[in-house]
Amino acid sequence: MKIKAPLVMEAIFILIAFLVYFITSNTFFIFNFLYIGTAIAIGVFLMSNNFRYGRNIIMLAVGSYLLFYVSILGHESLSLSGFWYYLFLGVFEAAVIHFLVAKILGPFIFGRGWCGYACWTAMVLDLLPYKTPNHERKNWGYVRYVLFAVILCFVSGLFIFKVNNLDEIIFYTFIAGNIIYYILGIFLAYHLKDNRAFCKYVCPITVFLKLSSYYSILRIKVNNDKCNECGKCVKKCPMDVKILDDSRKRENGTECILCLDCVYNCPNNALKL
Repeated sequence: MKIKAPLVMEAIFILIAFLVYFITSNTFFIFNFLYIGTAIAIGVFLMSNNFRYGRNIIMLAVGSYLLFYVSILGHESLSLSGFWYYLFLGVFEAAVIHFLVAKILGPFIFGRGWCGYACWTAMVLDLLPYKTPNHERKNWGYVRYVLFAVILCFVSGLFIFKVNNLDEIIFYTFIAGNIIYYILGIFLAYHLKDNRAFCKYVCPITVFLKLSSYYSILRIKVNNDKCNECGKCVKKCPMDVKILDDSRKRENGTECILCLDCVYNCPNNALKL
């Protein structure tokens, strides 16, 4: 049984759990990160033993927990608007910590692992039938930057104009935003025959992720001695990463979600994480 990778993942999240606890003195974060780490470790164990739906199990366990328990029941907006809101308040709580770990600093270690293993939007989109892109990539990447700017301006405006009941506004913005994301994500998936179209063109979180994931320690590498350039890895990649180029500058390299589809579909075992 392949146990090293799951243990490493568990150890990383135990470290994060106690580090955040020592900073905040909030015991919730011990439970929070231990739960996430255990869910990821179990899923990675299943994946390493060739269980087809291991990653889906991780996404369901982590994504639904963050969406329903932390965000909706806990009234914590873990969205981009929530991040700006708590950051402007100067409150070092769930949303800010979540972004720092999953989307700003963490990706220097695990790249866009959030997108592949924890995102509650992709949790649903990955269940749709278009797992392998069936279209030429569109030049719509600018949409994410526009949406990022709109959200920043929206939250800034709430503070500038001293709007009342900010906490309630941010919470219901989170609810409405997620409904819109699901509708738009499913529409784009069916329209473009690509489950991950929303992630490629619309998701504003990727503005943070693209920068830090470029320097990610964890990345898929190619053994050129084993590779015969059959192209199966490129065809199977849901994010259109030109995986055969081993440099950090490879086309769409910062889009890699570490789903490992390329690794599993390589007939020569030429790819590894």
